[in-house]
Amino acid sequence: MNGYVGITDFEWYSFLRSRPHWEEVNFWQPSAHGLLDPPPGMPFFFKLRSEHGSPIVGFGFFSWRTRLPAWMAWDTFGEANGAPERSSMLSRISRLRRDQNIDPTGKYEIGCLFLSDPVFFPQALWVKPPADWPSSGIQRGKSYDISVGEGKRIYLECQARALELGIERSAEMVMPKGPDDRYGMPRSIRPRLGQRGFRVAVGDVYGRMCAISAEHSLPALEAAHIRPYAEGGSHDISNGLFLRADIHRLFDQGFVTVTPDYQFRVSRRLKDEYENGRVYYDLEERIRRAGGIHIPKDPANRPEQELLRWHSSERFVA
Repeated sequence: MNGYVGITDFEWYSFLRSRPHWEEVNFWQPSAHGLLDPPPGMPFFFKLRSEHGSPIVGFGFFSWRTRLPAWMAWDTFGEANGAPERSSMLSRISRLRRDQNIDPTGKYEIGCLFLSDPVFFPQALWVKPPADWPSSGIQRGKSYDISVGEGKRIYLECQARALELGIERSAEMVMPKGPDDRYGMPRSIRPRLGQRGFRVAVGDVYGRMCAISAEHSLPALEAAHIRPYAEGGSHDISNGLFLRADIHRLFDQGFVTVTPDYQFRVSRRLKDEYENGRVYYDLEERIRRAGGIHIPKDPANRPEQELLRWHSSERFVA
């Protein structure tokens, strides 16, 4: 099993280290090109640059990769981008891109790696860098087999530090204790997306297009939970729909639903209570003629039929 040692910005690390526990963070790169594509669950180790001694200062677990407009990365992750405010994040991106002028709108794309259950070590617990790290030529990072050699050493030391800090969840995700081994052999477990990652991942699998209206204007679109998280739902992609904001609100309030056969239905209440809603009834008819809503190509990412059945029976009022 491989892990990845990624060169990490000191400001990013310092800011996140100074805050309470994070469910997930965005390890972004200033360019959208050459984005790493690791398998879900792969350990990702944070390594500072040589001016700080090149230590390993923490780790997390890869959960999702994408390219996002910088404004959306901030709107979605906020301080979990490793910056106190949007302007400081955009300024840092501009400096790393060597742009002469800071784009205040953040419309350009950046590369984003979402990392679950990150751990950030205080300086006293920093881990020595790989002894075989090349002296030059590494721009972003390097993969290591974490079952042998330096990769295994870093892996074990990082897990030990996490346990020392009382953060067992991260350690147990890939290193359960065994009878003959203090930690057990590495094993990959797919980490769950958090609320922030869910919002982006659902949009990605729908091609950033509303499943109902086919709207493509990204600022007007949102990821909806079919079964709310507060009511036993999860942040799994199969519990999501990508919807225009107005349709999302109607969906949450039970004025509209999506049936298990992917049809869009609109409640009579919309007309009875507000004497309006023609645009939604027109959408209902259009989708009926089309044979159903827009759904992801990969069956694993499609809305779970049992969850749609729950919404149609428990939330929607015909």
